[in-house]
Parts: sequence; C-alpha cells; structure tokens
Amino acid sequence: MSSVDQIKAWAAELGFDDCRIAPAKEATHAALFHDWIGEGKHGEMAWMERNPQRRCDPREVLPGCQSVICLALNYYPGRSPYADGHEGGYRIARYAWNEDYHDLIEKRLKEFDVKLQALGGVQRFYVDTGPVLERDFASDAGLGWNGKSTVQIHRRLGAWFFLAELLTTLDLSPDGPSMDHCGKCTACITACPTQAITAPRRLDARRCVSYLTIEHKGPIPEEFRVAMGDRIYGCDDCLDACPWNRFAHESREITFHAREAVFGKSLTDFLELDDEGFRTLFAKSPIKRIKRPRFLRNVCVALGNTGTADDLPVLQRAAADTDPLIAEHAAWAVGQIGARLGAR
Repeated sequence: MSSVDQIKAWAAELGFDDCRIAPAKEATHAALFHDWIGEGKHGEMAWMERNPQRRCDPREVLPGCQSVICLALNYYPGRSPYADGHEGGYRIARYAWNEDYHDLIEKRLKEFDVKLQALGGVQRFYVDTGPVLERDFASDAGLGWNGKSTVQIHRRLGAWFFLAELLTTLDLSPDGPSMDHCGKCTACITACPTQAITAPRRLDARRCVSYLTIEHKGPIPEEFRVAMGDRIYGCDDCLDACPWNRFAHESREITFHAREAVFGKSLTDFLELDDEGFRTLFAKSPIKRIKRPRFLRNVCVALGNTGTADDLPVLQRAAADTDPLIAEHAAWAVGQIGARLGAR
C-alpha cells in the first residue's frame, strides 16, 4: 500500500467522509484574500488581519511543509431539530445543534498526527482554527469546490460538512483539483436574507447573519434586524438553497444531532436564562462561546420579528436587564411588537 493509500485508509478508520491531498504552496486566491481584508469586509474578525502572508502559505506555518491533507466530515443532522408537537419558532445553524465540532475533530486529528509521525512526518493540524485558507487547498485537492456562496460544496456530501487539514512535511502525491459545478445557478445569492453575497464568491461579512449573530460583539445594526427574522445563531439559508444538498444524508455522528434540552425551549424560555442557566444549557455547545448577552441580544431580535402580545411581559423584564446589550434589543423588540399590534 502506498503512503497516500495508507493515509486515506486511516482517514476512513477515523470516521472522516473524504480525504484528499493538495500540494503546499501559496493559496490560489491569496490576492483576493488580501483585497478582502483591505476593503474591511472581514468586519471585527481582527485575527484575519494578523500575518496575512502566513495565512496564505502553509510553508510559512510549518517549515518544510510539502503537502496539505484535506479532510471532510459530514455533519448534516436532518431537516428539523424539534420534537413532534413543538411549535418551533426560531432557527439555529445546523452545525450548532449539539456539541462543538472542534472537540470531536481535534481529537481525531491528534490520532491522525501520531499515525503520520510513524511515516516520518511532522504535522500541524487545524479545524478552522489556524492560519490556513482551507477552502483553496480543499479545492486544489479535489475535495469539492468553492460555491458562489463561498461555502465549499462536495458532489456527494453537498455543503453540510466540516473541513479539517493536516499540514505535513511528507512529500505526498497530490490529487487533482475539482471542477466548479455551480454552473449558472445563483440560488444561494438570491436566498441570502441580507444580501451579504455581493457577487459570486464575494461575501461582505459585515452583512452576513452568521457574522452578525456570532462574531459581532455590539448591537445588531438596525438595518439588518428585520431581515434576521427568527435566526438566533448563525444562518443556513445559502446552504438550504443549494441544489447539491439534495444528495446530503444524515451524519452518523450522534453528537451533531439536535440536543433535545435546547430545542425543547421557546424563545421566551431562553430569555429567562441567567448566566449559570445559560452555561449549563449550552455546555460543550459552540453557542456557549458568544456568552449570554450576545445570545439574548439575538433572541430579542427574533422576538421582535415574530413575537406576540404574550411575549411582551418577558421582553419588558429583559428591557430592564443590567446588561445594556440585552436591554436595548429587548426594548427594540417591545417596540416592534407594539407597532404590529397597533397596525392591527
């Protein structure tokens, strides 16, 4: 068995759904990345500004790097997170329906690293946590292509998969790049609720609901609040619209399926959480990272867009919260519901 065949066999044993190899070089779209940063379209994600050349070339990250092992792991948890009879009423991006994927994938990457050391390799590994333009290398390796939404698309997995990579000093025969199979389709661009996809493969993060509900630390700009609708953490609209997702099948990883304790709650239940209750409910969840004030900020916006007179008492209490981020958005939600009731 060749080294590449052995590596791909190990990837399958560790539960990855695909594994392909790219050569270590400057990222294909390095110049576009520099332009994107220069235009400020990364918003408050200041870490992207640091050492941009290092982010664009894995040889700057790992001396002697010759290959990038690109991995895919299906996380599709199904269509609905709610138990039968639950009224629903809000949306959370599917990747955050349960436990934080970083923990699961990083454990497997550590095991992979040990196996590669036996072949004489030195590795650095990441799951969207390091300075690697991972979609460029995934496309170079034939692990799908970069869709018009900027999300990676795989012919068999659709868009519901995590990317991970091991930078290695092993000189491995690379796989061929993938062709672009988006064709004339622009469904993802049309579906974006805030028009954050400004052109094919051009994203202004400052307009993106995922950015606004997760990375953005301050008040949600009022121009985007109504467009956020009932989304309280992330957004799947461009993925839901992609025709390639008709091939998606549910992940075999139980830790990606919906957590009943979370999706048994209503929006007003979330609004009643104190700090301890928030940490307990979202233990091991990626949602825990944004902390209670930002999460309840998002919940208030969703209630402002979908709430009724029955939701006003809990919102009015939230409007008196000691955290100004929660209080301001709760007061906005009260005003939105009041305006709807008045219009009727």
